Amino acid sequence: MPLHTGKGRSVARALKDSVDYMENPFKTDGGEWISSYECDAMTVDNEFLLSKQQYASLTGRQQDRGGVIAYHVRQSFKPGEVTPEEANRIGYELALRFTKGKYSFIVCTHTDKAHIHSHIIWNSTALDCTRKYRNFLGSYRALRRCSDLVCAENGLPVIENPKPSPGRDYGRYMFGVDRPPSFQQRLRDAIDAALEQKPSTFEEFLDLLRSAGVTVMDGGKHLKFLAPHADGLPDQEKPTRCDTLRGDYTVAAIRERIEGVRVVSSPVGREADPPARPNLLIDIQAKMMEGKGKGYERWAKLHNLKQMAQTLIYLQEHGLDDYAVLRERSAAASARFNAVSERIKELDLKLDANAELQKQIVTYSKTRATYVEYRKAGYSKKFRALHEADIILHQAAKKYFDGLGLKKLPTVASLRAGYAEALEEKKQAYREYREAKAEMQALFTARANVDNLFSDAGRREREREHERSGPAL
Repeated sequence: MPLHTGKGRSVARALKDSVDYMENPFKTDGGEWISSYECDAMTVDNEFLLSKQQYASLTGRQQDRGGVIAYHVRQSFKPGEVTPEEANRIGYELALRFTKGKYSFIVCTHTDKAHIHSHIIWNSTALDCTRKYRNFLGSYRALRRCSDLVCAENGLPVIENPKPSPGRDYGRYMFGVDRPPSFQQRLRDAIDAALEQKPSTFEEFLDLLRSAGVTVMDGGKHLKFLAPHADGLPDQEKPTRCDTLRGDYTVAAIRERIEGVRVVSSPVGREADPPARPNLLIDIQAKMMEGKGKGYERWAKLHNLKQMAQTLIYLQEHGLDDYAVLRERSAAASARFNAVSERIKELDLKLDANAELQKQIVTYSKTRATYVEYRKAGYSKKFRALHEADIILHQAAKKYFDGLGLKKLPTVASLRAGYAEALEEKKQAYREYREAKAEMQALFTARANVDNLFSDAGRREREREHERSGPAL
């Protein structure tokens, strides 16, 4: 997230405010979980400010009013997943890798919440003070991928589908922490529950809501509700208009749902049961997280953890969470690569034949006059001796045309046009060849890594079972 000065603040004030929040001793266990790169945590705001002054002096460009002064990232973990020390180390590794060591930064790990999280802030001005960080299109995806990769390499799970689900707030989605639902969400849940009882009329639906504890205000221009009472949660005082619930919860939508015109397969706020099938990503992460237990050193010797982490991210990004799908994609990629390879071979043969035909036609044309004179001379041995090379070339060209079954020779211009067309097709095929080869190699590497991971895991399990059972008597 880019940090700006904000209205009414100087660059120095904006930097100090951000750093003070991050380094709050009540959040960082007295400053124990703070690390920095190419700057001192005690003076980081002043160092950032000094670098911007040096940048202005070296380049002649001043800090734009409201411009970006730094970049702020928050990396969070599930409760109990990491220690503060591990979280800080992982945050440091993420910042160093993403900035390529060209920008100073600090990492402050907060422990005041159930979920440990690190705040990372790096200077928008480079260490050499000659340039600034350019926030490129899709940088958040690149940062998320880098974070996933670092976490996977450290034996931590990554989010399978990093998109918040409808009806779930960010904290609940990210950390599994149940936060109090909003009044609107409680009303949606009550509406869904009433509609599940299959009311035949809208009035019957309202009666079901009332019986569930919802206050229904049906008078006036708009239909309004008050959420039902829930233990431990505040009561709603200001009513909610039904149409402000939107989507499948407006008056018109509810009437359509009662009449069966509108079908809601997975109502908002209610999580649909996931399909009952094995999830390869979860299985891989489970195996990688075995590193936190006994036998990790042996596992690490047999497998390159970083390579497996890259495989995990690759499978995640390409939606390959099922081994059967991975196997099918691998086979399809291999078939595509082979087909493109065969096509390139066919085009090579076509180009060679075209070039050879052009050569023979040119030779035939150049030696034709000599051969005509030879024929007029009654195939004289003396004439042949004087022009033997041209005669042999002409006869060879004629034999080549007969072998192809050509009765009428194509023009050289048409052959050249065909050659250019085939050559362009070959260039396109080569581009597809490189893509197909890269895809096939990536899929086969991923599949090989998965096969090695699980086949070795199975072998180790059999060895442990044999050790538990003891030697045969």
